[in-house]
Amino acid sequence: MIGSLARLAAQHPRRVVLVAIVLTLVAGVVGSSAADRLAPYAAEDPQTEWVRAEAVLAGSGVEAGVDVVALVKTPSGATSRSGRSRVEHVASLLRADADIGRVVTLEQGGRGFIARDERSTYIAAGFRRGADEHAAGRRLIDRLGDQPGVTLGGSGIASPQVTEQTSKDLKRAELLVFPLLFALSFLFFRSVVAALLALLVGAIAIALTLLGLRIGAELGSISVFALNVVIGLGLGLAIDYSLLIVSRYREELARVGPGTEALQRTLASAGRTVLFSSLTVAAALGSLLLFPQRFLYSMGIGGMIVALLAAAIALLVLPAVLALLGPRVNALAPTRLQRAARADARPAQSGGWYRLSRAATRRPRLIAAAAATLLIALGTPFLDIKLTAVDASVLPPSSSARQVDTALKRDFDVRRTTPITLVAQTRPGTQLERYLAHVRALPGVADVSPPRPQDAGLTLVDVIARDDTLSDSAQQAVRDLRALDAPFTVLSRGQTATLVDLKKSLADHLPGALALLAATTFIVLFVMTGSVVLPIKALVMNLLTLSAAFGILVLIFQHGRLEGLLDYTSQGALEATQPIFLFAVAFGLSTDYAVFLLARIKEARDAGAPNDGAIALGLERTGRIVTAAALLFCVAVGAFAMSEIVFLKQLGIGTALAVLIDATIIRALLVPALMALLGECNWWAPRPLARLHKRFRLGDEATPA
Repeated sequence: MIGSLARLAAQHPRRVVLVAIVLTLVAGVVGSSAADRLAPYAAEDPQTEWVRAEAVLAGSGVEAGVDVVALVKTPSGATSRSGRSRVEHVASLLRADADIGRVVTLEQGGRGFIARDERSTYIAAGFRRGADEHAAGRRLIDRLGDQPGVTLGGSGIASPQVTEQTSKDLKRAELLVFPLLFALSFLFFRSVVAALLALLVGAIAIALTLLGLRIGAELGSISVFALNVVIGLGLGLAIDYSLLIVSRYREELARVGPGTEALQRTLASAGRTVLFSSLTVAAALGSLLLFPQRFLYSMGIGGMIVALLAAAIALLVLPAVLALLGPRVNALAPTRLQRAARADARPAQSGGWYRLSRAATRRPRLIAAAAATLLIALGTPFLDIKLTAVDASVLPPSSSARQVDTALKRDFDVRRTTPITLVAQTRPGTQLERYLAHVRALPGVADVSPPRPQDAGLTLVDVIARDDTLSDSAQQAVRDLRALDAPFTVLSRGQTATLVDLKKSLADHLPGALALLAATTFIVLFVMTGSVVLPIKALVMNLLTLSAAFGILVLIFQHGRLEGLLDYTSQGALEATQPIFLFAVAFGLSTDYAVFLLARIKEARDAGAPNDGAIALGLERTGRIVTAAALLFCVAVGAFAMSEIVFLKQLGIGTALAVLIDATIIRALLVPALMALLGECNWWAPRPLARLHKRFRLGDEATPA
């Protein structure tokens, strides 16, 4: 297959480039509207209890949720005549909206709706069943956002504000990242032309992926946050693959000169590495498809598409452009960078990376022990990880939803604004009272509201937890409630129940995702190397990388370190879906760099080099490439560290940390040391698997020595 791509690119380069241009233009036009078609953040599992409670309410026509909170300032007092008049005016504006169903003011809600200083109150409103909540939220912002003394919040307002903020962050990231990426690419690629090629591959991959997301949005529900992974991964992987192929093409130009043979040799070696790399990244992100949460499976879909497209473009379009350029790939470079490029292209058994590898292989036990100890120490804070849910506190302080959230927590009894609501399929009576007596006796319960009978034989009861809504004790109260025996069906809903169900759903689906991730990584690396030892070692290395990255992430975001520098407010925990997503992305990228290194080591070994020599040659040839690729990738995804959304900061910084740790401590020190310790055992496989690999020449392609 690789040989066919090389021949196609070499024999018909203009046709390949022309088709790529046409497809990119079409994708740019059609895919430009993808963001408008994508759905907001969502982390619900349809099988969990709170979702079933919502379904029961929907089927009965009961509107019990609070989607919009209007905070109303009443300087003369919430219970004064002018205060009540002001509240009623705002309530009438809410009721006038066709998508608003239930509106509750202090008249119905009582003293709990009045702030401690009695100078403000809030109105709780819920959307009608079947309403387009995202559009309704935007409409309310436009209609009531400029009302004096009124601040809108709640999930129905936070959702469009998160989407709008994400769009702003993406635009700002693009403005900042592209110039910086070009400058760094020019330094690492050694010429203007080569640097532009990497950005070209990234732009085409992103445009085609946006087209894929646009089509996918018509077929199902895909989160708008998939755009973040598309931009970051698309640029990062495009640069990685371009750097690998261009660097190898320069080697082949120096060896055989321009022409078909140089392209064939490039794709037979670097192209094969890119193929296996993209498969590992796509497989890692594919594990997210096992999760029912829209946020996670959307990230998986976007990541898989962009990884495979980046590889396809690097294997077909980039070689066609190289065929047209020939030696001009080195054009527009200062003399100093030209000399550096020629030095990189020459065979060498010296250099900084070569000497570093030799040092690591001379003292493998000391290096391996020191590196592993450091990574384990960095990972220890991960043992104390706490998980929370997305709420308005992830937004910047300037957003109205964040301001309302802060005011409710500061000035009101937040436990009463976000209760645990029981949906009891019974009417008020003796059975319900007996059940509620057991509820009141639970240690985590502070109060129980009077039952509110509804249509269709339902009764709603609000349970007030003793501690804050997302606290450990409030979550335990939900579990205790669900453990009670009742003579009728009872379902619990609310923010606390949502977090409990989210954590349980993630825990239930995690083993399957991990098994898929490990199996696919093992298979791809075995096919590439013919060894079962190297895939197992790669899995262990990835776990060390991830534990260290997560440990630092816990210190930063859970413990609140660097709040001032990174401009965020800690939630005291990590958003529950972020570790899952980061695990998949960082695992795929770590394996990506492992493929880069192992492919070159295997090539040197197949050419007759001894074990330590092959390790040194492999590191010398890939050390600069992997380091450069890692730095460029960190710029691409690290731009999200400047996002105003807290969990996007976690995403960007966590991915960048994992990439940097893997490209330095793991690839430069730990991998060479361990491979030196294992010696020829690196390449061991059980005889049946070895015969299978040899018989079908799995992963083999005629590669140059």
